Amino acid sequence: MLPPTSKADAEISAASLLKEKRKRLVSHFLKGKCPEFLVQHTKLFDDYFCERFETSSAGPKIGITRNPFTIVAIGGYGRKEQCIRSDIDVLFLFRKDIPDAAEALVQEMIYPLWDIGLEVGYAVRSIEECILFARKDYETLTPIMDARFICGVSQVYMELLSAVKDRLICRKSKDLIAWLVERNQKRHDRFGDCSYLLEPNLKEGQGGLRDYHTMLWIARIQVNLKEPRDLEYEGYLSHDEYHRFVSAVSFIWQVRNHLHHLCNRKCDQLHFEYQIRLAESMKVERVHGLLPVERLLGILHGHMEFIKQQYQMFIREYAAAKRIRRIRRSRKTSRSPGVKGIKINKDTLTFTSSNKILQTPELLVEIFKESATLKAPLSAEAKRLIKEFSYLIDSDLRNIPSVVSAFEKILLMPPPTLDVMNDMLSTGFLQRFIPEVQCVVNRIQYNDYHLYPVDRHLILTVETVKSFGASSDLLCGTLYHELKEKKTLLWAALLHDIGKGRPERGHCRTGSRMAKQILAQKGLKPEEIDTVSFLVRNHLFLIETATRRDIQDEETAIACAREIKDMDRLKMLYLLSVADAMSTGPKAWNEWTAALLRDLFLKVLTTLESGELASRESAEIIERKKQELLGHEPATEIAEELESFFDVMSQRYLLYAKSQEIINHIKLYKRLGEADFVWDIATGYESDTRQVTICAKDRPGLLSRIAGVFTLSGLNILDVQVFTWKNHIALDIFKVEPPPDKAFEAEKWNRTGKMLQDALWDRLDITAAVRRRMSVYRPRRSPTLGKPHHVIIDNEASSFFTIIEVFTYDFPGLLFLITDTLFRCKLDVWVAKIGTKVDQVVDVFYVRDFDGQKVDSTEQVSSIKQAVLNALQGAS
Repeated sequence: MLPPTSKADAEISAASLLKEKRKRLVSHFLKGKCPEFLVQHTKLFDDYFCERFETSSAGPKIGITRNPFTIVAIGGYGRKEQCIRSDIDVLFLFRKDIPDAAEALVQEMIYPLWDIGLEVGYAVRSIEECILFARKDYETLTPIMDARFICGVSQVYMELLSAVKDRLICRKSKDLIAWLVERNQKRHDRFGDCSYLLEPNLKEGQGGLRDYHTMLWIARIQVNLKEPRDLEYEGYLSHDEYHRFVSAVSFIWQVRNHLHHLCNRKCDQLHFEYQIRLAESMKVERVHGLLPVERLLGILHGHMEFIKQQYQMFIREYAAAKRIRRIRRSRKTSRSPGVKGIKINKDTLTFTSSNKILQTPELLVEIFKESATLKAPLSAEAKRLIKEFSYLIDSDLRNIPSVVSAFEKILLMPPPTLDVMNDMLSTGFLQRFIPEVQCVVNRIQYNDYHLYPVDRHLILTVETVKSFGASSDLLCGTLYHELKEKKTLLWAALLHDIGKGRPERGHCRTGSRMAKQILAQKGLKPEEIDTVSFLVRNHLFLIETATRRDIQDEETAIACAREIKDMDRLKMLYLLSVADAMSTGPKAWNEWTAALLRDLFLKVLTTLESGELASRESAEIIERKKQELLGHEPATEIAEELESFFDVMSQRYLLYAKSQEIINHIKLYKRLGEADFVWDIATGYESDTRQVTICAKDRPGLLSRIAGVFTLSGLNILDVQVFTWKNHIALDIFKVEPPPDKAFEAEKWNRTGKMLQDALWDRLDITAAVRRRMSVYRPRRSPTLGKPHHVIIDNEASSFFTIIEVFTYDFPGLLFLITDTLFRCKLDVWVAKIGTKVDQVVDVFYVRDFDGQKVDSTEQVSSIKQAVLNALQGAS
């Protein structure tokens, strides 16, 4: 026993020594000099507990011979998976009763670890209590299944293992496995498929570490698995699968440890804000045009996809064999495969023998067709054989008509065929059948706009297109059913982003050329190849036009019609555009984008149907609207003035505004009188937005002043429509996010109105005020900050306006910054398209100079472009 005066010193010394050793070990790990970090890190804590046990002053008071006890590592610590910031979970285990002196032992060992900032969880229990708690709650059982002896009486530890096995595992194995599978499925539902997500949860998501742990726990229940290596020895994994599995898990551990170090806390969600720094910390280099962070995420997604696939095969093959309760409805089929060499075994498809594959290599595609037809999954053995014999899918086999025909049948089958297409990808069949796909496998587009790697996005787009056949969207459903050649659209969906695998600039044109080569080799008809090539080349044409151009301008629809030319191609292009955006993520597809794209499509379709008589069509629409307004009951009080108002309203405004909106705007104008502005604030179509309609006497810089005031008030601008009447009245319609505190919303709008009045009277230096605010609230560090700001000035697309496109990242005050710069360049904004819904903002402005002319001189164009770039760079 230590002298009383040295007890505290011993505790501090042991904890301080541990802290210093951890610091050196972590430093070695970050330098890449510690490949066995988890094991060595675990050993540091083992050494600490052993040393404290040997020098304990509380231990002898317990009387280890009379009441044997042991110290046991449980959970991740028990598995020797101790990450930098992981909890250290310890069990103080007694054979029988827990003595009062146990509390002093805990204080002696655990408190010093808390003092040096470590997260330590502990439990003090007897063997009987462990069994009781584990029987009532399986959540307490899984950590014990990972238990590992540290120090004390080892016999007590062995007695615990024996009791757990005999009294729990052997008696409740089926229930326990069912619970493990169900709990893991709930994790997947909550945290998502990590092989898809660009902010994956390394531990809890599908393809994460918990899938690996669940496999270990189930194998321990079934075959008393001792070590992860036994997964191969017991036949759960093949030799190659085991080694790849170890590589995948090791990489995720490496990422998790670097993430813990960056966050300085336990963290499993790989948020955007850490990803670039993580790639730097792991010393990932740029290769083939991929940013280091894109390479890192691509490698990570590949490993997590492999773990996901192995887990799914493990559960399907072994859990189903034990007749456990399945989470997903069992997909049994009473039908038999219609292809010789393929059979159904335990509700899964497999080959009758490997020799059959050698004799008939076409079976490698036929088994996928049968899987889609019978809705029966492939067995683990079938997937292994496909990988093993994938070399047979050479240049001759991949292009023979029967193989291509079988693949096209899979493409055309109604959804869901997602699992089949994913199986084609995960087994390597798709990469062999279309070698160009290999370049986009796990290829990440690093932004918060594209949720999925390119290869997954292509498959999801195919499924989305096919889903239109049963879609609640009447337009998409009608168009899809009207298509005579759905095959060409589905080929285009599968190949539309194939060009992203090549380093050349412009993936649309690159992909179009690649699609031509691929389909020519597959033997498609020239007209089919031409259509697919057109769709791939133009798959962004409609969505970019809808979000970056004034679709109320008839020139926009005419230009689109001239480019597309054919109504069938227009319909396919629209469906592909919708499916592409829907399969990209919520920031690419929302009600606002959908409405713009639908309106543009209908305008272009009308133009194609009637030739290029858009002017006559527009005139007829406006005339009908005028007659409707003149006969409208609420309009009677202003009926006599309507004709005069029609004379000052622009054609674009009359096309854009609905009849009731025109009446409301006239009433708003009549309120203006001698005031500088009046406004109306209404709840938008979505309850979490506000539509602010401002009627004001037009003046240079009006839009920038309004945008600046909204920025100072903390109101995020989502969209704006700018109209100027011929009587010099500006009607600006803003869609904004409301103030966060709805209780004080009215007060907020009152302050904003007074601020706008001060800005219009020059009592408020709006430029200085916004710059002060921006200096305090720096722009959010977006993932796209690696992309340079970009400005395009177009004098061709519109006969009456110069169009300025600004590509940048979103931050508070952006709209003010751009419009203020345009004002200082003596430009008047007539139309503004605000693209704050995407990761890299594209704001588009239709402008004229103060004399009402386009800006077309080379000097002016260069000067404006440089002014906008300078302003953006100054704000970065």
